Amino acid sequence: MSPFLSQVSSVDRQSTLYARISDAHQRLAKKDPTIWGPDAVAEATIRLNWIDLPEKSRELLPTVDALAAKHRDKKYVVLAGMGGSSLGPEVIAQTYEKELFILDSTDPHYVENALSRKLEETLIVVSSKSGSTIETASARAFFAHEFEKAGLALANHMIIVTDPGSPLDKESRAQGLSVINADPNVGGRFSVLSAFGLVPSALTGVDISVLLDSASDAKRDFLNSPQEIIDCAYVIATAGQYLTFTDENCGMPGLSDWIEQLVAESTGKNQVGRLPVVVENAQQGREGNPLRISFTGNEDCVVSGDLGAQFITWEWLTALVGAALEIDPFNQPNVTEAKEQTSTLLNEWSGKLPVFTASAVDKSIAIFGKGDSVLASLQEFISTIPEDGYIAIMAYLDRANDAPITELRKILAAKSKRPVTFGWGPRFLHSTGQFHKGGQRNGAFLQITGKCDIDFAIPEKNFGFATLLMAQALGDGRALESRSYPLLRLHLNDREHGIGELLQAARQL
Repeated sequence: MSPFLSQVSSVDRQSTLYARISDAHQRLAKKDPTIWGPDAVAEATIRLNWIDLPEKSRELLPTVDALAAKHRDKKYVVLAGMGGSSLGPEVIAQTYEKELFILDSTDPHYVENALSRKLEETLIVVSSKSGSTIETASARAFFAHEFEKAGLALANHMIIVTDPGSPLDKESRAQGLSVINADPNVGGRFSVLSAFGLVPSALTGVDISVLLDSASDAKRDFLNSPQEIIDCAYVIATAGQYLTFTDENCGMPGLSDWIEQLVAESTGKNQVGRLPVVVENAQQGREGNPLRISFTGNEDCVVSGDLGAQFITWEWLTALVGAALEIDPFNQPNVTEAKEQTSTLLNEWSGKLPVFTASAVDKSIAIFGKGDSVLASLQEFISTIPEDGYIAIMAYLDRANDAPITELRKILAAKSKRPVTFGWGPRFLHSTGQFHKGGQRNGAFLQITGKCDIDFAIPEKNFGFATLLMAQALGDGRALESRSYPLLRLHLNDREHGIGELLQAARQL
């Protein structure tokens, strides 16, 4: 495995920046925490064990094999996790064509999808470093209650992956649950080759030793022959703000989404960063003069290799790009903003979702912003985008049944001539959400929320999933508004009709 650059002439190997990246590569192999400057040392010191995971994670194999044997009677595996705990297992399952339901949403319609299987045949994997992530904690409490109602022993249906000594670790062991500890010195978005990525994957039937072999071989190759990976990091660091990725024809569906989180959350801070724009195919995503990256084909940069190789290569590249941009790739200073605003709203609402008054209503869509029609609102919104800016679509909807809304990305890109990202809320809050607040200040943000026709209570909380979902949307909206960014919220009073009406209005721009 090695990155192949079709624009090698763009690499200045005599430059100071190239020398810095080359030096960082040598020091990274030694797990030197000083690479990213004095302010990053404390965090980096406890975040570099991902480098050893291709070899170290082999220690998990006997334990994971025993767990898989214990639960061989389970037909369905549901993973409750967010960000790095879910995106890695998702691409692994999709690549190996295994069934794994990723519960990384608080939308009650999406939660209902996770309940569509027979509970007695379902195994829940709860993945969280601490257990405090509100989405994962809510899903855990909800499913524990559902198993209890069904008269099923929780220990037969729930597995916990967490850091040793975490509150979740202690509580779960006291309940008699199976707990697998991950290495605490690995950050979430670098954890795909740790227990967080490997345990749920193995439970679906994936041979995780193949992933580890591939990653180990790739690491050996780029340590022995580093020029191509250093070249690739240099090209990404000097390319400008936008990178486009497509999974087209690579046989690894979802890989671009995993890289999106890794790169956006790692680099999007101090008003610098690289924003991945995940596009449908090689014909899309030419807006904003991006560096075009794929895993097969003939783009500006083609990073070849199978899935395990991709994982370790992109983690390494991200660390090198962090050194080039002089930022700490392991922290996420702005992620907590949306969490704090969500908590504030939940307290203000006392568990009951308020009635919101729209500035206008157009058929099935309530408009919270300027314009008396959806078309007029979109026109006004696009006019506010900075010349070098991008649009972020943030859809707080059911990513299974409301999937047609994803077409809006390429429509708005074509109409606005700007880069457009698409994120499912609240999952993007653990991904591009960091970049939105910490990266270049040239984004325009389109929130899409929807009426919930069903809801589920969250045990031991005074609110349900529908209220939590709206608090997360509006909480993030507050964080964006505090920076005076362009922000438009469109609320679908009828999801199916509203999606069709919104797409139709966008096509008329």
